Amino acid sequence: MRNTEIGTTRVLVVDDEPLVRRSARRLLAGEGYEVLTAATAAEGVAVFESSRPQVVVLDIKLPDESGLDLLPRLRKVDPSVQVIMITAYGEARDVVRAMKLGATDFLKKPYDLGELLHAVRSAARSFAREKQLKVYRKRERARYAREQMIGESPAMLRVKELVQKVARSDATNVLVTGESGTGKELVARAIHFESGRRKAPLIDINCSGFQENLLENELFGHERGAFTGANYLKRGLVELCDGGTLLLDEVADMPPQVQAKLLRFIDNKTFRRVGGNVDVSVDIRVIAATNADLEERISEKRFRRDLYFRLKVVSINLPPLRERGEDILLLATRFLDRFSHQFKKDFRLISNEAASLLCGYTWPGNVRELQNLLERVVLLEDGPELMVAHLAPNIQWRDIAHETSVAQLPTDVCEISEEMGLQRFCGDIGRSIGTGSMTLRELGDAYIRFVLEECGGNRSRAARVLSISRQGLIDRIRRMQREEDQDASYVAAYPRS
Repeated sequence: MRNTEIGTTRVLVVDDEPLVRRSARRLLAGEGYEVLTAATAAEGVAVFESSRPQVVVLDIKLPDESGLDLLPRLRKVDPSVQVIMITAYGEARDVVRAMKLGATDFLKKPYDLGELLHAVRSAARSFAREKQLKVYRKRERARYAREQMIGESPAMLRVKELVQKVARSDATNVLVTGESGTGKELVARAIHFESGRRKAPLIDINCSGFQENLLENELFGHERGAFTGANYLKRGLVELCDGGTLLLDEVADMPPQVQAKLLRFIDNKTFRRVGGNVDVSVDIRVIAATNADLEERISEKRFRRDLYFRLKVVSINLPPLRERGEDILLLATRFLDRFSHQFKKDFRLISNEAASLLCGYTWPGNVRELQNLLERVVLLEDGPELMVAHLAPNIQWRDIAHETSVAQLPTDVCEISEEMGLQRFCGDIGRSIGTGSMTLRELGDAYIRFVLEECGGNRSRAARVLSISRQGLIDRIRRMQREEDQDASYVAAYPRS
């Protein structure tokens, strides 16, 4: 099959045998590669420096210098070059040394031309992948610069302090925990790009997205011939991010067999590709992230206790958004500005009423939910001010009767709920809705009045029942007063508490 993905990929063949050079040129040129040749190490260096090929086929035995000595010189000029070593001797120590020096593959003479073609194709793919990784790293650096962790709450200040300490340290393993949407990936990016590893790759993988054998192959790669269909050597993510950071997202879902192999790697800093018998050594930082309770998984024998403690050299727990206070508005403002710029809208402000509702909402989806909300609002609505009417109905008014169980409420709120007769309220209001005489906003206002009456006018207790802030309740009452143009008798019915 003719290779169509390489474009103008250049291959340099360095071998002192003319027949080998001619046959390799004929084969690879016929597959669409640009082929260069050299008969000595000195000639090979000159061609390499002038032409910068992506793949080098390098004989170990050259007239003027060993290919094993030439290999690190080539990689010093271009660390991304893919080198396939060729030898007629095939001694095990040569294989081990070549791989440690960064060789991509190793062929023993006499080799089949089909083997050479497979090796070159594999090397070309690896080069293209590493090129994509470089672009990815640049994009991630820029993205991180725009999305530094936002927050001034005590909990987030502690997280930032830990991130800085870990980034400056030699700690190789970090465990990041927190609810879904709290920003665990952002913490991993912050640690990586603030550390001395920033020039090497940051690669992430979702451990729940692969079957057991596929995850092991993705992490550690495989040798050619390791299994049916393994026609070329594949370098896994652990190897590709050498010197950098590997983020294992949803690590709690990692299969047991892969857990065992990961534990061995963390202990020894070496691994073997699937089907391999040579240890490969790399230096990476492992950041594991999960929203699951790992200690519970351990008690259920679904996660290894020894792996848990290896990963938990440093532990960073991200607080849920509902516990971050005014950080909600800081984040909302940042998202509003970003999406206004992206969608060419003129949103600049958040109304006091909308701000109160945002701060009073429980945000089960955390920062991700807030970001998605602001993106939707800016995309669909018009500014310049974010208003209550722009918010989702579940934020404008939360139906406590259906969304919150009594068992989840504080004791004093449970007592209020039992006294309020929610079924009576829902029954009365249901009849009004059935006649078409009540809008959604009027329904919310009616429920607020009902709760205030049942709480004896105590706004603090009523706010807890409604799951909004006290200030948010006050703003809602003021808005109702303005809209309904009631006199002072309404204010007297609900005295400040």
